[in-house]
Amino acid sequence: MPFDYELFDLSGVRTYPLKSRPSKARAEDFARPAGAHASIGEFLDALPNVLAAADLRAVARAVVQATRAGSGVVWGIGAHVIKTGLAPVLIDLMERGFVSAIATNGAAVIHDFEVALAGATSEDVDQSLGPGTFGMADETGRLLNGAINAGVEAGLGIGQAVSTYLHEKQPQHARSSLLAAAGRLRIPVTVHVAVGTDIIHMHPAASGAALGEGSLRDFRYFVSNVARLEQGVFINCGSAVVLPEVFLKAVALARNRGLSLNGLTTVNMDFIRSYRPQTNVVSRPTAGTNGKGYSLVGHHELMIPLLAAAILHADR
Repeated sequence: MPFDYELFDLSGVRTYPLKSRPSKARAEDFARPAGAHASIGEFLDALPNVLAAADLRAVARAVVQATRAGSGVVWGIGAHVIKTGLAPVLIDLMERGFVSAIATNGAAVIHDFEVALAGATSEDVDQSLGPGTFGMADETGRLLNGAINAGVEAGLGIGQAVSTYLHEKQPQHARSSLLAAAGRLRIPVTVHVAVGTDIIHMHPAASGAALGEGSLRDFRYFVSNVARLEQGVFINCGSAVVLPEVFLKAVALARNRGLSLNGLTTVNMDFIRSYRPQTNVVSRPTAGTNGKGYSLVGHHELMIPLLAAAILHADR
């Protein structure tokens, strides 16, 4: 049976005073103009206390608190972070004590190694793939594989092998190298490799035995680092698959051994929000605990310097 055209009777609708309603946006949280000559601290203070700006402040506070308490701050670094020139920003944080350990992937190590040697990285794949020259820089394949093979044979993981090599050899642009700085500052680096994904795997000097053994050794080092993050912080910058998967397994192993990781703060930073970082970094490791996960979306070349400045501002 069809309904009739009948206007709803609004005469009995109830209202309430606007000021009695809890509201999520408040004038006292609004942004303030920073001014043309504002310092970075004044700029940060002028940001609105809502959404991502509030999360940025919360992450900075968590990093400072974890550092002061000795709880640890582990940074996951994807290759794009290195390619966008952010190693100097991270090195400054390392020197100031805001980095307890670094986890990265094979591509990031390659870019950092090339920067250390030549002061440049990131070839034009479109131009080099057709002629068959893609990934065939001699020094990258020969020296980096050599450092990995020798280091693993000596009982090191890939991260320790390469960071030690760069620190000891001090190539021309070592000051711009994240791994060289890690070697100098004795900050542990773990490298998590997917075999066949990196250009050095195409070179004759590549050893599957060394890559596999070194990366598995680094995974176990990484689990030990994550297991220490009670009230600590894990920040994943720019790895959409490998590091989120490795991090989740590290959390699982730590909890299997009875470590709750209570109060863990997790952060994912990338220019898109994708499934694995959101679930394996932000949501799952902090679910059912008093921890907190954050997602900061934006370009690395903007967001990481902004976070670094917020950390220093929060540490005043």
